[in-house]
Amino acid sequence: MFPDGESVAPAVTAVFTAVLTEGPISRVALARRLDLSSAAVTKAARPLIEMGYLEELAATERTGPGAGRPASPLAIRADREFFVGVKVTGDELIGVVCDLRAEVRAAAHRRLAAADVDYVLTQIGELVDDLLDGPGDYRARARRLGLAVSGDVDHSTGLVRYSPFLRWRDVPLRELAEKITGLTVTVENDVKALTTAEQWFGEGVGADSFALVTVGAGIGCGLIVGGRLVSGAHGVAGEIGHVSFDANGPACHCGSRGCVEAVAGADAIVRRAREVAGRPTLTFDDAVALARGGDAPVGAVFARAGDAIGAGIAAVANLVGPARIVVSGEGLSAYDLFEPHIRAGFQRQAFGAAADCPLSIRPLPFEEWARGAATVSIKALVAA
Repeated sequence: MFPDGESVAPAVTAVFTAVLTEGPISRVALARRLDLSSAAVTKAARPLIEMGYLEELAATERTGPGAGRPASPLAIRADREFFVGVKVTGDELIGVVCDLRAEVRAAAHRRLAAADVDYVLTQIGELVDDLLDGPGDYRARARRLGLAVSGDVDHSTGLVRYSPFLRWRDVPLRELAEKITGLTVTVENDVKALTTAEQWFGEGVGADSFALVTVGAGIGCGLIVGGRLVSGAHGVAGEIGHVSFDANGPACHCGSRGCVEAVAGADAIVRRAREVAGRPTLTFDDAVALARGGDAPVGAVFARAGDAIGAGIAAVANLVGPARIVVSGEGLSAYDLFEPHIRAGFQRQAFGAAADCPLSIRPLPFEEWARGAATVSIKALVAA
């Protein structure tokens, strides 16, 4: 992709990444940040400027005390290229178009009447066409599509090994989606995609280590350690939803019992709330309304779920020791019912100084999951 051969590529990638995630930033600051010479930074930036990925802003700072010539910061040209991201759930597709800074330019939802692979792929193709051909006319500058799917995903091959909510096994999603859309496709586990977005453009910018815990249909966790996303040898690192919370607890879809997800996942909360309320058609929103209205048994279901989530987060803090932990996800629409119990469960289970790890707890719309998928495709461009 870049001139001058392999010796330049690492510096080009480093400069591109730093400006993308931390810019605008001067060449002098880049040299310090990346431990490169000023000449190396200039050489690395040149092809990026020529190809239109970077631009020089008007001079706003000086290069040092007493220096007479102000520096011209480098910045990303956000509209140089656009990226489509799609989050695939069991009953819906959420799609976005993002620019190079992962700012959402367009968004759309599409309901799924079924979860079989061929049908979902057809719907993905139609959703992508709608996004690229809609207002904004993004197609001319869009080459990449990111797909985010829950479950066991092999990012390197684009194979969905197992997705419990879609009931997919061994689906070559990248290959199939590229045929449907004609775009270069990346496929990633949805929590890892969201973690990448936080690392590059959110609370994780500049953090050497952090964890993102998601609360919703499942309980997931993405880990950044040493500045890198942790996938593990088998691609399933961070699955705190399947940490045991209660060995005698309810059965989990993974085959075990009492997993955090079997207690705190949205379906698990609904099942238990129906039991204690004696209402077999109760929905998640109904359960939230009852708990907020003072129904003690249903309130106790949310309290136990929060406690389980807190214990799972403590396991992450004890094992990995991240600098910070972000707790998010669409399930936190019941934020007020969860938060005190999440914090109490975390404090009870965290060991020693791990209990000092700051928790940031905030809800998250589904569009952010799709933005995570787009961010993975941005990362793929940078790696190229």
